[in-house]
Amino acid sequence: MRRFVCDCGSPVYFENDFCINCRSALGYDPLRADLITLADWGGGVFRDLQGNAFRYCSNGEDFGVCNWLRPADSPSQFCKACQFNRTIPDQTRAENKERWLVLERGKKRLFYTLAQLNLPLLSGWADPQRGLLLDFIEDARTSDKYPETFVSTGYLGGVITINAVEADDVARATVQDELGESYRTVLGHLRHESGHYYWSLMNPEPMLLAEFRQVFGDERKNYQAALDAHYQNGPALRWRERFISAYASSHPSEDWAECWGHYLHIYDALDTACSHRLLDRSPESMSMSERLRAWSKVSLMLNELNRSVGRGDAYPFVINEVVAEKLELIDLAMDRLRTLH
Repeated sequence: MRRFVCDCGSPVYFENDFCINCRSALGYDPLRADLITLADWGGGVFRDLQGNAFRYCSNGEDFGVCNWLRPADSPSQFCKACQFNRTIPDQTRAENKERWLVLERGKKRLFYTLAQLNLPLLSGWADPQRGLLLDFIEDARTSDKYPETFVSTGYLGGVITINAVEADDVARATVQDELGESYRTVLGHLRHESGHYYWSLMNPEPMLLAEFRQVFGDERKNYQAALDAHYQNGPALRWRERFISAYASSHPSEDWAECWGHYLHIYDALDTACSHRLLDRSPESMSMSERLRAWSKVSLMLNELNRSVGRGDAYPFVINEVVAEKLELIDLAMDRLRTLH
């Protein structure tokens, strides 16, 4: 994530819609990949210093959950990212606004990194066969309107589903503890599930598929039986020697998605470190092996900083040689995906 600055010179965050220093309106323009300072021209129209006219996404105007911009004459009421939404939490319930805000912020960071990597990103509304949609869905854990229901976070047929309960810190921490996970975030879920989507989009050629099976294992292994065994018996013995997480050991498809998610974590964090001058090179200019060497130093620093303020490690994972080989293959697969634009 790059470092953003208001026109007044004050640093601002990717999620900001105004500058706390000069009180100017701010909005993210996905075409420029920049958070820009705006002047209010009335009637919901804002202009930048060059005179370009914008409106906020309808989800920002009506619900305050989005700071992305659309051209003032755009035929769509939604920004580029919100055009991927299919289902949102029930906004007649006050507590769901905060949940939706958390979910949207995770989604926007995912989309930012996918754009940085120049990966294809097609809306399922525009392309039902190859596109992506997102469902943010409630169940009995967050609403009495849905008794005896259980919605699983996951991916199926071009749709990423995130249970709205993941946006509640306490509920998410409870599940994390129950499953013995060292890390569980909305952004982590979204990055992981995007890995499933891109695998389905890629339709790998025989050579890449053969390499996948050599590195990750045979994805034709019975998926449901593998997950059932994982939850009943726990992760594979000595899983740390071959996997980035316990869940990655459940099935080759989940190993791929876990490593894909970590690839995005690493790329975005290195990009942030470079923009704040903690690194002298951006990840874009590095090979995968160079990124991993840089990440070893940056993640150690992050963990030490977190421990200095009494918190747990920011990155509680170990990237060994086996996991590094998997990340290298994902880097190669991304080159394949870029040809699908």
